[in-house]
Amino acid sequence: MIQNPYDKIRLFEVTSELGAGTRGASLGVSAIKVAALNTGNKYFTKYKSTKVPNENELLFEDSPTKDAKYIDGIIRVYNYVSHFVSEEVTYNRRFPIVLACDHSTAGATITGIKHSNPNKRLGVVWIDAHADLHTPYTTPSGNVHGMPLAACLGIDNLERKRNDIPANVADSWNKLKEMGGVSPKILAEDLVFVALRDTEPEEDFLLEKRNIPNFDVAQVRRDGTAKVVASILKYLDHCDMIYVSFDVDSMDCDLISKGTGTPVPNGLNEQQASEIVCGLMANKKTCCLEITEVNPTLDNKGNVMAETAFRILDKATEVVVKR
Repeated sequence: MIQNPYDKIRLFEVTSELGAGTRGASLGVSAIKVAALNTGNKYFTKYKSTKVPNENELLFEDSPTKDAKYIDGIIRVYNYVSHFVSEEVTYNRRFPIVLACDHSTAGATITGIKHSNPNKRLGVVWIDAHADLHTPYTTPSGNVHGMPLAACLGIDNLERKRNDIPANVADSWNKLKEMGGVSPKILAEDLVFVALRDTEPEEDFLLEKRNIPNFDVAQVRRDGTAKVVASILKYLDHCDMIYVSFDVDSMDCDLISKGTGTPVPNGLNEQQASEIVCGLMANKKTCCLEITEVNPTLDNKGNVMAETAFRILDKATEVVVKR
């Protein structure tokens, strides 16, 4: 039994940025730590943290794979992340909070949770401006941070294929889909989007075909965050566990800052984002939180995106500790 309430939490620092389209995301965790230091907050003293290995040295060379950039390095990072998360969930029973630098590794977090709980249905709340449902067959950019949900759903989306990919990329993509010995890791009916507003036609096809709900910004403004959270939890009530992935680009880049890889206007404000994340953390089915895509090198207001992300992180952690 965990005696110290702070021992309920285990932080994982995932500094890989292989999946990102712009450089600098690997500094996101450090920027969040600076935000804590500048307010005198002892967050990173109270909660123990594990630094997950990365393969960022690969970025000094051009990617040998065009339609899934650095995918072989990302596979290695997936193995690191999924191992650490699985170990924590299986043996220590702590609540993992993953501070990630690009969203590609969220697929590894899901892999770790699912590997530890292969017979449980895992619900996913994806708070993000982007659907991240591309595959190497459909991607316009080759950036793998746009593919983690497709990998977890075990799909190729050949109906909307735009790329003829070589055999080695197809093999690597299949390794991502099948990692952890479970594929698919999640079902489309167990997935919910929040603040989704910047998608491509290939993703729109899947969203419509699979009937995946999106609680958009207009609905959040109209109904309020408490009602949206209640609706999300009702929709996922059949799931045994819930994982929440919070991409900071779900927030309005004009209100907050542009300190993220793919900023999008007309998003959530800080209060809305914080209330949604904290509301989900209060539910005992919620088993993991991931915060991702802070890029301080792109911040047009200093370190504002990291400061905002830290305030949300701090409040959400307190909710979990007090459960």
